[in-house]
Amino acid sequence: MINRLVLMKAHVLLGAFILPAALMFLVTGALYTWGIKGEYETTSQKLHLSAPLHEDLDQLVEIVKRTLTQQNLSFPTGTPKIKKTGKSFQLEWTGSNRDIILKPTSSSLIANLKIKNTTQYRQFVQLHKAKGGIAFKIYATLLAISLLLLLITGFIMAWQIPKLRKITSIATISGLLFFFTMFISS
Repeated sequence: MINRLVLMKAHVLLGAFILPAALMFLVTGALYTWGIKGEYETTSQKLHLSAPLHEDLDQLVEIVKRTLTQQNLSFPTGTPKIKKTGKSFQLEWTGSNRDIILKPTSSSLIANLKIKNTTQYRQFVQLHKAKGGIAFKIYATLLAISLLLLLITGFIMAWQIPKLRKITSIATISGLLFFFTMFISS
């Protein structure tokens, strides 16, 4: 049997430590469910090229990096990728601070660069969607582990009290059934 006082201290300290991040995930997740995703401040610009764009990830990323550096803008925190739509393609590079779209135009030596800077709330949504850098991804993983530990320690503390065992069992089984019902009905 695990010492109840140790469990309570771990439960309280862990909960207090992760509360800010947990609130961010709770609020952005709940509002996202209802279509509230935050906004972007978008600018578009034409880039004059010395050679036509090709479906070459390295080439496209280099063009974007050079342009963002010239404008003193940081790179998006996510991973760039080429998105194909029919016969056309575009570079998409998303992050917590901004999204970038680079695509060819009808003129082979002109490309369209769209820079979508996130508003404060949209940045939280982007972090929720794992668009942050590696440090935040590690932090989010630690948050998930911490939430699991909170649930486990709460369950163990409730289970240690004989008067709470029956209701703990009922709540756990009801929660499982409700989850699967919602999963199947969605």
